[in-house]
Amino acid sequence: MDATRTLIQMIGSVALLLWGVRMVRTGVTQALGAQLRRMVAVSSSNRLSAFFTGMFATTLLQSSTAMALIIGSFAGRGLIGLSAALAVMLGADVGSTLAAQLLAFDIKWFWAVLVAGGYVLYSSRESAVGAARAIIGLGFLLLALQELSIAAAALREAPTMRVVLGAVGGEPLIALGIAALLTWAAHSSLAIVLFVMSLTGSGVIPVPVALILVLGANIGGAFAPWVALSGSPPAARRVPLGNLLMRGVIGLAAIPFVGFFAEEMALLVQDPARNVVLFHTAFNLVVALVGLPLVGVIASLLQRWGNEPEGAVDEGKPRHLEKSVLDTPSEALACALRESLRMGDLVTSMLQNAMAAIEGNDQKLVKDIEKADDTVDRLHEAIKLYLVEASKAPMSEEESRRLLEILTFTTNLEHIGDIIDKNLVELAAKKVRRQLSFSAEGLEEIRAFHGRVIETMRLAANVFATRDVGLARRLFADKSAMRTAERNAAESHFVRLKDGRPESIETSSIHIDIIRDLKRIHGHLTATAYPLLEAQGDLAESRLKQKSTQQAQDDLSLSVGGRA
Repeated sequence: MDATRTLIQMIGSVALLLWGVRMVRTGVTQALGAQLRRMVAVSSSNRLSAFFTGMFATTLLQSSTAMALIIGSFAGRGLIGLSAALAVMLGADVGSTLAAQLLAFDIKWFWAVLVAGGYVLYSSRESAVGAARAIIGLGFLLLALQELSIAAAALREAPTMRVVLGAVGGEPLIALGIAALLTWAAHSSLAIVLFVMSLTGSGVIPVPVALILVLGANIGGAFAPWVALSGSPPAARRVPLGNLLMRGVIGLAAIPFVGFFAEEMALLVQDPARNVVLFHTAFNLVVALVGLPLVGVIASLLQRWGNEPEGAVDEGKPRHLEKSVLDTPSEALACALRESLRMGDLVTSMLQNAMAAIEGNDQKLVKDIEKADDTVDRLHEAIKLYLVEASKAPMSEEESRRLLEILTFTTNLEHIGDIIDKNLVELAAKKVRRQLSFSAEGLEEIRAFHGRVIETMRLAANVFATRDVGLARRLFADKSAMRTAERNAAESHFVRLKDGRPESIETSSIHIDIIRDLKRIHGHLTATAYPLLEAQGDLAESRLKQKSTQQAQDDLSLSVGGRA
């Protein structure tokens, strides 16, 4: 029972440790994320300034993985050169070790002060939510380390633990691989190093084994952002790959010497836990000292890898969904908005091509529309998944509302793409197969109706981007005008049928279906105005006009009188 309780305590403590690291990162990002990104973007004039900028930013952010995602996105957009980006990453690796140095001191008791102070700050100042979150996260880190120390002390004499550690200690590559995998899964080398430090300080893990686990944590910490950017352009992936190569080569080269390092460090510092974090910092300093003079050479080698052939542009690959800003909801929503507008441009192009396909007999246009619909579907899925990730960060009520607006807008665009691909294009193909032609008047009606929908598409995109209530009212009012236009088109078509126009009779079903589908598209577009108008209180729950009580009584009397 004691062993089970100890194991549960350790699992819970590790979970609290990971959560504390995440709270510190997201809190700092929420409070200073935009400023840190700007600072990194403008401070890359030379290697040294890039190195120290990366070190300072990551000391605050406490996540070299997050910094790698930021720098990778900058490199992917050409905002920073590869040599400077690698220098920033070397500084980020050193900066991420400084918190471990602080937490190695015996200040675990301070957790209660931090949690209480953070809560007071969170409750009293809405503008300091990010800072309060970071402070509470730091308190959780100290509490987790305290609980880990208690659990580790209970495990120190367990026979099973000695057998497992003996087996792992005899196979350094296996120990390194386990630590790397754990770090990749946790996305935090700091959390794994602190976990190893706690077990070492309690005597559960001997120092040489702990040093190998630290090497694995550093390699795993470099591996995580490379995997996270796997779907990004080669320019973005080269940054974490270069960092992984530098850490990996030096980490593997250091394995044979861990016993020597452990002995020498024990002569300088008696505390085993302190030796773990000192080795963690020393390793990253060595990587920086070796790597900084070579970043130009490494960048040149990486430039040859993964170049995309010219002209091979995948329209279905998102261009604006930056993973590096997911912890900052306002920026993440701005990225999703830009991608949604690009999706809207693709749907507009599909709609324009659909009219050309209806008028002519160009089969290539039909194929282009089918490919474009696949592209729209992929973008819709990417934006939806991106918004799901962004929603994991703390959001204000206004940000949550904006997220729902973006999701609704893109869903409507995806429906419009399906209507164009599955309905309008099929009607165009049917017209070609049967070798039919619209009457001059009928074709002009379809053109006019289509033109109105194109204008509504532009207005809907403007309403979505600006959230202007006046534009939203115009868009909603256009729904009534479109119903009138649809009724007039139907009446004109019926007149031509009565007159016995052969072209109108042959194309009647196609003509009516095209108008109906364009009307459906228009309905999806006008839905863009609903959230804004609902927030303003401009929309009633029912569109039916409310009759006065007296008028309702008169109607009832007439009804009863008629039945009598």
